[in-house]
Amino acid sequence: MTVHLEVAEGVGTIRLDRPPMNALDVATQDRLKELAEEATRRADVRAVVLYGGEKVFAAGADIKEMQAMDHAAMVVRSRALQDSFTAVTRIPKPVVAAVTGYALGGGCELALCADYRIAADNAKLGQPEILLGLIPGAGGTQRLSRLIGPSKAKDLIFTGRMVKADEALSLGLVDRVVPADEVYTAAHAWASKLAQGPAIALRAAKESIDAGLETDLETGLAIERNWFAGLFATEDRERGMRSFVEEGPGKAKFL
Repeated sequence: MTVHLEVAEGVGTIRLDRPPMNALDVATQDRLKELAEEATRRADVRAVVLYGGEKVFAAGADIKEMQAMDHAAMVVRSRALQDSFTAVTRIPKPVVAAVTGYALGGGCELALCADYRIAADNAKLGQPEILLGLIPGAGGTQRLSRLIGPSKAKDLIFTGRMVKADEALSLGLVDRVVPADEVYTAAHAWASKLAQGPAIALRAAKESIDAGLETDLETGLAIERNWFAGLFATEDRERGMRSFVEEGPGKAKFL
């Protein structure tokens, strides 16, 4: 298999494993969707790390495979391509991308599906599809512009240029930069901390933010309001408030 799901202590690591560059061919895309849906279902997965290994996150699509496709084939495949990435964004749990080496094209688009991105200091990110006479097709035109703003996204997409980790950080494309040998450890620590949190409240926060960004403010506030009120029916809310009153803030145990 070209993608694996490894679970330990509440953290599920979705690991790309297609040497040498983790090119995202059709089989890898389909497997990614399967494992994202599995991570969504599994109660023992409370947070997720996206990881491509020590040397590279993912250098993009399998260009040789794509070159053999004509228009009719891509009309059929493009929806499945997007669906595989959308399955990652719909994991209702905290998701962090641990970005090492190249994250280009589909690799960059996969990183965009995470809630938080930690990059190696030697990472390089970009959307070079324009250099192939294409545009990003796995959500890049939409998720990148929502993350860093339309003008910055257009610069990256129009030029197809790669950005190093420091520029990616300044653009808001990544959230943290660490030494290359610390990327997975840092990402796992982020996920592990949140895996100890109130699972339903974290789901509510993620869905409220993501759904709210796709609509007007009043509808977004209604989404937030409904989730907020609904959390008063959860055991975690009872435990959290009881701990606050009896022990002070930040001491509740949710597992």
